Amino acid sequence: MRTIDDLDVAGRKVLVRADLNVPLQDGRITDDGRIRASLPTIEALRDKGAKVVVCAHLGRPKGEVKSEFSLGPVAIRLGELLGVRVVFADDVAGASAHAAVSGLGDGDVALLENLRFEPGETSKDDAERGAFADKLAALADVYVGDGFGAVHRKHASVYDVPKRLPHAAGDLIATEVSVLEKLTEQVERPYAVVLGGSKVSDKLGVIDNLLGKADRILIGGGMVFTFLKAQGHEVGNSLLEEDQLGTVREYLRRAEESGVEFVLPVDVVAATAFAADADHEVVAADAIPADRLGLDIGPESGKLFAARLAGARTVFWNGPMGVFEMEPYSHGTRAVAQGLIDSGAFTVVGGGDSAAAVRQLGFDEGAFSHISTGGGASLEYLEGKALPGLQALED
Repeated sequence: MRTIDDLDVAGRKVLVRADLNVPLQDGRITDDGRIRASLPTIEALRDKGAKVVVCAHLGRPKGEVKSEFSLGPVAIRLGELLGVRVVFADDVAGASAHAAVSGLGDGDVALLENLRFEPGETSKDDAERGAFADKLAALADVYVGDGFGAVHRKHASVYDVPKRLPHAAGDLIATEVSVLEKLTEQVERPYAVVLGGSKVSDKLGVIDNLLGKADRILIGGGMVFTFLKAQGHEVGNSLLEEDQLGTVREYLRRAEESGVEFVLPVDVVAATAFAADADHEVVAADAIPADRLGLDIGPESGKLFAARLAGARTVFWNGPMGVFEMEPYSHGTRAVAQGLIDSGAFTVVGGGDSAAAVRQLGFDEGAFSHISTGGGASLEYLEGKALPGLQALED
């Protein structure tokens, strides 16, 4: 992939596909991590004298204009972080967008409204998607792909626009790919993978692929109860994917056969309801009461997981160990995060809820080797899938 150092952008309009999909609550940004991650590329282009046109999505408005998904608050925060005024277009590729772009001077920055307000952005119809890509491409002279969190999507701004303009990868995508290569092609062993989150089905592909690559796989979060059930244990009212029990049993069999160590919790925090103030207690993982549900791994499991990370040279973590947003069920995720830090390994936090947990729980982001901006994209890369956004930039 070409990088922005390979492009002549002085005085030219550069369309930057960024990932600014930040969480909002009552119009307020609750975590600006993705905006901060986009700054190096934008600042580098400004320093080169480019007229920077940023485009991104927020949420899933499904092709309709919905005010709660407006990028207006993001434009304000981006301007604060850059220390300059960011011109905000109140449409994606219409009159407002053209006016915003035409008024830019060298080093200026504009942000277009939410890409997903346009049906063509996410359309599965090549012609509809292509027609929208034509409109976006008409706004710029050069394209820079830097929204790693969207590269696994075959969307107009990710896949089709770079086919229409000279293009390169931004600093964020170049960094993300370099890190992921260390997890797939240049792995220092032992290689430990920590997987959490709610559903086994979300992680099937990556577990399948990692069974031949990782030395140990640690399982927590809501998905662990399908593993415990597959071993014949009572899981009470815990999250369970009955239709995945056979697949999980096969994974456990393959792991044993291939020498991959599967590490499951030895205790869990079981509550009477999905609520922070519900009655809860620590119970053995194989003795969850029938009337309770597991909402976190227990303290002994936290110690076990930290111990199994201690000897690793490479660690990838995707998915919290419990419902970390509720304090009583945040301790397992905290223990794993600290375990990564203490391991001294090359540590990668795989985006999404894991990255949010690191910030929400107050950890120093610099204590980890890399915090990815793309949970889904990271997982699909580790599954061995071809990612449309990267393919487009490699052409």
